[in-house]
Amino acid sequence: MITLLIALIYLAFISLGLPDSLLGSAWPTMHAQLGVPVSYAGIVTITITCGTIVSSVMSNFLTKKLGAGWVTAISVVMTAVALLGFSFATKFWHLIVWAVPFGLGAGGVDAALNNYVALHFSSKHMNWLHAFWGVGALISPFVMGECLKTSYGWSGGYRVISIVQMVISVLLFVSLPLWKKTTSEQKRSDVKTIDALKVKGILPLLVMFLCYCALEQTAMLWASSYLVEVRHVDKTTAATFGSLFFIGITAGRFACGFVSNKLGDNKLIVIGASVIAVGIACIILPIANPVLCYVGLVLTGVGCAPVYPAIIHSTPSNFGEQNSQAIIGVQMAFAYAGSALMPPLFGALSTKYMAFYPYFLTIFLVLMITMFVILQKILKNKEKNNGKVSQSI
Repeated sequence: MITLLIALIYLAFISLGLPDSLLGSAWPTMHAQLGVPVSYAGIVTITITCGTIVSSVMSNFLTKKLGAGWVTAISVVMTAVALLGFSFATKFWHLIVWAVPFGLGAGGVDAALNNYVALHFSSKHMNWLHAFWGVGALISPFVMGECLKTSYGWSGGYRVISIVQMVISVLLFVSLPLWKKTTSEQKRSDVKTIDALKVKGILPLLVMFLCYCALEQTAMLWASSYLVEVRHVDKTTAATFGSLFFIGITAGRFACGFVSNKLGDNKLIVIGASVIAVGIACIILPIANPVLCYVGLVLTGVGCAPVYPAIIHSTPSNFGEQNSQAIIGVQMAFAYAGSALMPPLFGALSTKYMAFYPYFLTIFLVLMITMFVILQKILKNKEKNNGKVSQSI
């Protein structure tokens, strides 16, 4: 039963990844047919992000009322319906309308599943969970590309992924009896989000998570542009090596799953940050041949692989199982804020300062490491104080 449940959870995270790369692969065709500028993609993504932030913050309340299984199944249905709505859009404002349930559904799945796995499964499953998100995000551009070659077009691509999402949602509804309430889930349900956020150490945790997501998304989004404009690589080669950053994250998470239980979350974060630092250093080095820069991008992706899952998985043990759903929900909100705000900020800078790309990444890496060190000090002090209290009792 446990094996079946974890398989369904992996499937749910594939469903979370499937729509994430659809807009990017379809937009060159979509914007022309809808008669809007290329830049309007940002309006759609911001709308989606606002929805994910709202549902992430609400995840504690929703999981308390419905349970993780129901929240996941309903959220996947919402994304399926939203994608179907996208496929019938004939005006730009139609996309904005459907972006709202899309974002709400995506945020609900993300927060509920991350906390469920953090509470009930080992670190290896958390890494593999996020690797399967990468599998979904890798599949959908291929599906969209095939549809664009035919008369189905971009709307057909959205429809295919919507049908896949609907099938997954049916499987999730059928599996609801497997999502039994545990003692830890019952205990968690009494904690309000506002109370959980008063726990000491939350602020550095949230800032660390925002910095990581800002680094990851900026690195991923602007890698190819940096290669073309600064390193003078041809566009085809740049696109290939830009995508290797993303492949590095996915492959890295599968690999981390085999060693994460032995190393532990903190070591994985330290190792990941160290590999990112080496990767950025390779990008910065002023060597004419771009090969070292390619290596740097791949290393940066591999280094990013364990950080996100390790931060999430360590939350229940660091802050208490009763607080974890509330805290992870807010973590997801900060993650989406970092992912949504910082890449466009660099985009504004890039018109004149594209060469600043690796230094922009370095700023967020340093901030992330600083917050991690502060967090560890707070947790150690908390441990010492708890020890003193227990001894006095």
